[in-house]
Amino acid sequence: MSGAAHLDFRSDTRTAPDAVMRRAMAAARVGDDAYGDDPTVGRLESEGARLLGTEAAVLLPSSTMSNLVAVLAAAPAEGTPLIAGRATHIAHFEAAAMRRFARTPVTAVRQDSDGMLDAEPVRQALTTGDRHVVCMENTVMLCEGNALPPSSQTELAVLVEHHGAHLHLDGARLANAAVAHGRPVSDMTAGAHSVTFCLAKGLGAPVGSLLGGSAEFVDRARGLRLDLGGTMHQSGVLAAAGLEALQRVPHLADDHALAELLATELDRVEGADVPAPSRRTNIVTVRLPGMPEQLLRQRLADRGVLVLPLFDGYVRFVVHREHDEASVAGAAAALVHAGERERGPRRSPSVLRSEGAM
Repeated sequence: MSGAAHLDFRSDTRTAPDAVMRRAMAAARVGDDAYGDDPTVGRLESEGARLLGTEAAVLLPSSTMSNLVAVLAAAPAEGTPLIAGRATHIAHFEAAAMRRFARTPVTAVRQDSDGMLDAEPVRQALTTGDRHVVCMENTVMLCEGNALPPSSQTELAVLVEHHGAHLHLDGARLANAAVAHGRPVSDMTAGAHSVTFCLAKGLGAPVGSLLGGSAEFVDRARGLRLDLGGTMHQSGVLAAAGLEALQRVPHLADDHALAELLATELDRVEGADVPAPSRRTNIVTVRLPGMPEQLLRQRLADRGVLVLPLFDGYVRFVVHREHDEASVAGAAAALVHAGERERGPRRSPSVLRSEGAM
């Protein structure tokens, strides 16, 4: 592990394929997935569908494309309205693409502090007479990576089904949610008509996302993937990495434990505000009151710790398989340094811990 890698908390996409994954990629049997005859892709899609509890699945280059294809495949006509929570990745970062490529107007509705959609505005939107696509997210990145339980989408699924709408689950980190609740991934997809599942985040594959759903839905999605230029050829090389990634779902528990340690250490820093989600996964957010998020990001970067700025002063740490306890110590020390420039010298978190402070 290099010093740069173990202090890079920008995203769990920052992981690189390890030696085991690279050997699997080198040994992969390949065909041409444009013709549907790449055996390793076929195996990944089959095993992915089984993991997700869906009839079928299709491999796409990214979760962003997977979400777009899901909406296009679910929409009966151009301009089908889309409903998503205000704090979802789709509403914040993908809405412009939805409007541009799917001609889909996006309605952002309230979510509670855990990230669950407020059912009432969804119900009101669904009564307009149009067939809608409703999108939820798990884990909820902008709600400190909170893992929603399977029961949280039951009411929403019933409501969506009653109005003949389509429920899409953006499960880019769904494996984290499953591990956090000690449930199979398939339990987390109950009631959803389609689901995105990323292979390139905490699971460590270099690229790729699965889109699961009914066989008919996936057939439409496969055609749309071709239309958008997302069909790959000897992609069994990438699928081999995806198959290895699927074996690593249980290992995400190590990331969650390390993220909990990171939250504890950051919270020891004087003045630090570290929100605690109901069910933490691998994301920790922090702010120093009065310090803009871009300034905090820069001060952490000055100490070699890389994070992403969010809003309202918060920055995001995402823990992944290339981090360890030394990474946590480095992050906490960097946050102390960032605060010192505002209020003067301060003892390190390790000193505070040894004295039993807080």
